[in-house]
Amino acid sequence: MIQIESQAPKVRFPVLNLGFRPFFALAALWAVISVGLWMGFFVFGWPFPAQGLSAVSWHAHEMVFGYALAVIAGFLLTAVRNWTNIQTPWGLPLLGLALLWLLARVGILWWGVLPPWLGMGAEALFILLLTVAVAWPVIRVRQWGQLPIVLKLLLFLPASVAWHAGLLGWLEDGVRIGLYSGFYLVLALIFNMGRRVIPFFIERGVDDPDAALKNCTLVDRSNLLLFLAMAIIDVFIGWPQVVGILAAVLAVLNGLRLWGWHHPDIWRKRLLWVLYLGYAWLVVGFVLLALGRFGLILPLLAVHAFAYGGIGMMTLGMMARVSLGHTGRNVFEPPAMLTPVFALLMLGGLVRVFMPMLAPQHYTLWIALSQILWMLAFAGFAWRYLPMLWQARVDGRWG
Repeated sequence: MIQIESQAPKVRFPVLNLGFRPFFALAALWAVISVGLWMGFFVFGWPFPAQGLSAVSWHAHEMVFGYALAVIAGFLLTAVRNWTNIQTPWGLPLLGLALLWLLARVGILWWGVLPPWLGMGAEALFILLLTVAVAWPVIRVRQWGQLPIVLKLLLFLPASVAWHAGLLGWLEDGVRIGLYSGFYLVLALIFNMGRRVIPFFIERGVDDPDAALKNCTLVDRSNLLLFLAMAIIDVFIGWPQVVGILAAVLAVLNGLRLWGWHHPDIWRKRLLWVLYLGYAWLVVGFVLLALGRFGLILPLLAVHAFAYGGIGMMTLGMMARVSLGHTGRNVFEPPAMLTPVFALLMLGGLVRVFMPMLAPQHYTLWIALSQILWMLAFAGFAWRYLPMLWQARVDGRWG
């Protein structure tokens, strides 16, 4: 469990003490609001306010550069302080970062109505300043092993620029390149952090003092290299059959990794099984990606296995655990309401990914149902956790 106990100057509003507080709150609220808007645009035919930007592209962009990047920001700003013992932005600088993120959401939703440079500039500046905020403590203490995480974060900048350049007609196929680059960067960070924290959390969370879960070095290195190759080929080259083969191999590698992390006690610990099932969704995503690249299923089913199931469950589980630990609460006694929250999200993933295959004639119905389940899950999380994120730590410490 990440634990921050050192003292720092207090601010008037505890929500600005540490990065996880505003960004987890924003991520949870945006998960509900953006998908609610997407449901209105897609299911009910609401007029889309942007000009020169499709609602589909907006939704995909906001899940990657809006929701997911907010969770990543909150997690890294908090974790880096723990790793380095150097304060990351708090108070007004942290508020400024959050406002930049918000300004990007507004500018992109009203793209073409507001000046295009507003959303593009706010998002680019947010990513750049976030990267500096994460990199500076790492460089100061010379934790060079953390630089790959910093590099992945920085790469969101050209991905965002490519997406906007595609909208403006400056870069051919820029929208797809930028979107899928960002999508694969989110997955890369989840694989990186999941490899660190999931076995760590399981060892300390199960009722077994002898639990010892080890990562296989060969699997780790192979997964890293093959995923990098697959992402580059898929985004920049094509070669669908090659991507399909690499995805099949990655499904086996990550399945082996997941098998090695299993302990029977995780099914009695809601903050463990949510991460385990979230990672399982990533394995399913690789299987579906392989099938999709060989033309056997719709490719978007793999995307939603990764995004709705994998990224959704992993990020929600991490926000639930990190928020408890960093507000001075007991991570081994999480709120009981998390069980239905996680179950709703799991059910939504199953509906979104598998029901269009089983009953494609009701496609819009399955999309609507999965949107409702997603919003209910994140609304439940927000209802229980926003007070924790806004108020001071219950143990009186700073953070």
